[in-house]
Amino acid sequence: MLSDQELLRYSRQILLQHVDIDGQLRLKDSRVLIVGLGGLGSPVALYLAAAGVGELHLADFDTVDLTNLQRQIVHDTDSVGLGKVDSAIRRLSAINPDIQLIAHRTALDEDSLAAAVAAVDLVLDCSDNFSTREAVNAACVAAVKPLVSGAAIRLEGQLSVFDPRRPESPCYHCLYGHGSEAELTCSEAGVIGPLVGLVGSLQALEAMKVLVGFGEPLVGRLLLIDALGSRFRELRVKRDPGCSVCGSKHA
Repeated sequence: MLSDQELLRYSRQILLQHVDIDGQLRLKDSRVLIVGLGGLGSPVALYLAAAGVGELHLADFDTVDLTNLQRQIVHDTDSVGLGKVDSAIRRLSAINPDIQLIAHRTALDEDSLAAAVAAVDLVLDCSDNFSTREAVNAACVAAVKPLVSGAAIRLEGQLSVFDPRRPESPCYHCLYGHGSEAELTCSEAGVIGPLVGLVGSLQALEAMKVLVGFGEPLVGRLLLIDALGSRFRELRVKRDPGCSVCGSKHA
């Protein structure tokens, strides 16, 4: 049940016929893992906490640095030197004290990542490196959990949803294979702050669509964002039957 306080807090989204009381209850009963609390994870965590997702599992082993504050809006100047998980918990608790926040303060290895993924209903990959994205994808495929994946660098962003519960859905590896030979991070190539805010906000929206069950999530579609020209482009992505992660011989 929703309390009177919750009905008031979430009233604007409950008014939407796509959400309503039932959808809000689904959000309240949901458990979500956010991998990375940087530029993408910040808006994801803020919006999902504000929306009333009942349990947020927060994974990040890094500490807040002054250079993060240009884009990682869940943190503030007083958080510099703190662990990103602890900084985020402080902010999210202030936004919504009714939700549960589960901390993962150390790097997740294969076993701990598998356990963290198995404990939730949906995963959001907000990391900034290919090896982590590959590991998260493999864990989601193994546990049959939907994955909302976002990326942003310089003035370009990407977003997709991989849902192994749907037989037609590709996985991250179907799309990217073993990655590129020249992988850059934001600390090396730079990134504009509002772009990660945009991608992260869209990740939060896609997560809510999957959890509540409305709209058309970006399954089998890759959204490309060109911030320089303010253009959006969409590519269709098919599942690779021979994929080494989700292919039929590995299912």
